[in-house]
Amino acid sequence: MPQYNPAVIVASGSRTGTPLVQTIQNGLLFVGETTVLVFQAARCIVRGRFNLRDVVSQMAAIGVDAIPIIVVTAVSTGGVLAFYTSGVFVRFGAGVFVGGTLALSFLLELGPLLAGIMVAARSGAAISAELGSMVVTEQVDALRSLAVSPVQYLVVPRVLACVLMLPVCGLVSDVAGLGGSILMAAGNGVPPAAYMDSVRTMATETDLLKGLIKTLWFGLTISAVSCRQGLATSRGAAGVGRSTTSSVVLCVVLIFVSDFFLAQLLMGASVAGR
Repeated sequence: MPQYNPAVIVASGSRTGTPLVQTIQNGLLFVGETTVLVFQAARCIVRGRFNLRDVVSQMAAIGVDAIPIIVVTAVSTGGVLAFYTSGVFVRFGAGVFVGGTLALSFLLELGPLLAGIMVAARSGAAISAELGSMVVTEQVDALRSLAVSPVQYLVVPRVLACVLMLPVCGLVSDVAGLGGSILMAAGNGVPPAAYMDSVRTMATETDLLKGLIKTLWFGLTISAVSCRQGLATSRGAAGVGRSTTSSVVLCVVLIFVSDFFLAQLLMGASVAGR
């Protein structure tokens, strides 16, 4: 299989036509390049062509360093959601359902989404900027001249690290969000004991597993899109900025769109199982 080279693909593609046609061409080009990149990375992973030390280093940079911002965001979101939810539920005599409702919200949706968005905003942008800078300074071309695959050396460690660390970040987001919500709910008339009883009654390990499955896909999406945008950088420093911005925007949009379909798929699977 030929090595992935966005510059060749872009140069050989036609960009003529109306704005609508150009938009369609750009969309198809993005999907095609990202798909090729994912398959080539998967091929290297299956064959064991990656440096474990590089993977561990990227796991620290992508996942561990993003945990503080994930915790702050999840605690704040959990507190705000509990403030409104507990106020309404207690008013109508349904305070015993606050804990379970918030737990399901975080385990199934908010925890994975917040983790994915924060990693995309922080680590995804860093990946795109780093690879884009290497492209414009011709470091990637230097790797090719030395017969070193940029996919194997640059992309594979980042893809593996992102896919492996997103479930960890999602779990941290769940715990932090529930911690913030239980504190706020206690201040609004829902005792912690009643909150936890509701969680044990309404939420199950399966709900946690569904959310973690989503984070695996989010990790693949963030790493693939960020690496593609970085490797497709052109036009100097200004191009690095555009690649970084487009990487974050695309990752966040794709996370929300894919979350809709994943929710339908996972819920449909659970209904069929019953």
